[in-house]
Amino acid sequence: HRPMTGTPLPPKRQSTARLVLILLLGLLGLWVIHAFLPVLIWAVVIAVAVDPLVQRAERRFPSPNLVAAAFTAGFALIVLAPIAIGIAQAAREAHDVATWVKEAQQYGVPPPGWLANLPYSAEATDWWRTNLSDPAAAHHHFEVLSHSLLGAQARLLGFGLVHRAVVFGFTLIALFFLIRDRDALAVQFRTASAKLLGPQGERIGQQALASVRGTIDGLVLVGLGFGAVMTTVYFFLGVPHPILLGAVTAIAAMIPFGAPVAFGLAALLLLGQGSPGAAIAVVVIGFAAEFVAGHFVRPVLIGSATKLPFFWALVGILGGVETLGLLGLFVGPATMAVLVMLWRELVEGDPTPVA
Repeated sequence: HRPMTGTPLPPKRQSTARLVLILLLGLLGLWVIHAFLPVLIWAVVIAVAVDPLVQRAERRFPSPNLVAAAFTAGFALIVLAPIAIGIAQAAREAHDVATWVKEAQQYGVPPPGWLANLPYSAEATDWWRTNLSDPAAAHHHFEVLSHSLLGAQARLLGFGLVHRAVVFGFTLIALFFLIRDRDALAVQFRTASAKLLGPQGERIGQQALASVRGTIDGLVLVGLGFGAVMTTVYFFLGVPHPILLGAVTAIAAMIPFGAPVAFGLAALLLLGQGSPGAAIAVVVIGFAAEFVAGHFVRPVLIGSATKLPFFWALVGILGGVETLGLLGLFVGPATMAVLVMLWRELVEGDPTPVA
């Protein structure tokens, strides 16, 4: 057989064809892995967050595999330990809850004393007696509640739990390789950015990394401060186990919209003790502190770390969460920081160094 011959394309057309092929293959690759892109971004965010600690550990233990395995296992323990404790606590209290529901279905639930202190207490008490104090009505309501809870648990165990386990396992695998091969990956990204974007690529990467680290610092510091404030409030208002619940509140405050769940639980405990005034105070103080922390303190911390103006830091946080959920809390400020840096270079003509 004679080999196929033909006239080669001009160099300019060859470059265009090669660029189109690379673009198509890149889009195909993104389409293939699009379901795992959030997982990969999460692994990158975690790796960036622990990178200073990884550098210190590698200076003492010059074994990339050992350091990567230790940090991956540590992250898994931080995530799984609270879940395991919560499951164990729920299992211990499940019997008491089941006993209370059974008694409520048989005998009804008498109106609590704190109903008399609420506005429209007479109407609230009548509704309670009609729907919960009467054994027949209480049996119906608790039966519907039990079926709905069992259905939700079945869906969670049947679909969500397996999916989340797979996603979490893939995140751990990606995190291990990102930590172990961090030096090689950094060199590759610097080389690629220098070829594609020139010196500007290095500055974009530095600004994005500074933004991610600043966001994480802002989350941790704001969460700890919010937890300290609410622990003091819990102590003075008589919330049960104020230190333990304050620690839970601090962790929840690091997650967008997580703090209201924590101090809402504290308010419910106070209601159960017959202290509606203290419960209302916890909710009011909690929302006020959350508003200040989320709209002023956190944007200032993130903006100072990335030289991002307050307004654009706030837009990055809120817009990122609205668009991408929890992941947008890191992607949003990083995107805004890079855009503001590029705008400054375009307008001023002088790149602003990253601290």
